[in-house]
Amino acid sequence: MAPLRFSANLSWLFPELPGLPARLRAAGSSGFEAVEVAWPYAEPPEALARAAREAGLRLVLINTPPGDQEKGEMGLGAVPGRQAAFREGLEQAVRYAKALGCPRIHLMAGRVPQGADRIAVKAEMEIVFLENLRHAAGVLAEENLVGLLEPINTRITDPQYFLDTPQQAAAILQKVGRPNLQLQMDIFHWQIMDGNLTGNIQEFLPIVGHVQVAQVPGRGEPSSPGELNFPYLFQLLEDEGYKGFVGCEYQPRGEGWPWGRELWRDWTGAVFSLWAEMPRPPSPYRRHSRGLELATFILG
Repeated sequence: MAPLRFSANLSWLFPELPGLPARLRAAGSSGFEAVEVAWPYAEPPEALARAAREAGLRLVLINTPPGDQEKGEMGLGAVPGRQAAFREGLEQAVRYAKALGCPRIHLMAGRVPQGADRIAVKAEMEIVFLENLRHAAGVLAEENLVGLLEPINTRITDPQYFLDTPQQAAAILQKVGRPNLQLQMDIFHWQIMDGNLTGNIQEFLPIVGHVQVAQVPGRGEPSSPGELNFPYLFQLLEDEGYKGFVGCEYQPRGEGWPWGRELWRDWTGAVFSLWAEMPRPPSPYRRHSRGLELATFILG
């Protein structure tokens, strides 16, 4: 049973630090061995690669560009009329992934167009998405890269997002039928849309290429108050044989690395997991195969 490995999402963590190079240094000093970032495109890829090397980090995930955010775009994969822009963005993402040594790219589906009825445009948007995904799978295969599909909840986070449940994403992946396209499981979104996390994790984990976590409903760190039992979920991922990274994609409480001291207990009150206090850099915490000792469960 492989231990879980954690990656710092630099689009969310260390928000007090300007720029990705500073956040890379902070993540490395805090003990992470891997990071992910939504959109690294404001920085030259060579500079980011150098900063990552100096921090002793590897990049494990980036997103395709969002499109024109001033016009409300949040990904282009399924958006009719934006196929050319999606493919241009894919080329840019591949260039960055190659320079950064990043093996995975989240292929953002995008939003239902403003003023359109979701049900009325669903079939057209799926056709566009399938065409773009088949193209992307071929481009990524040439570079030995993996593309990921992430459902984003439409109840709280993004009511207009096209891809919003693991069932919808899995059905699209099955239609495309390319082995280098996989599912991205953000437990925050999955809980909000469908719940049934045990069943859904067990059903879809064989096609999952990356996991992300945040507490529900506040999207804080897993140790913050909320409805999710993360010691149980982390143990479930281990028991089911998940070998990828778990991305820390949450809104931190306070500055930088926010975990602090947290004592997790199961319902009997016995110690279930101890989350150690992370001091300010430089950190004395040793590196190891698990990343941080965030999910070492003390059972018994």
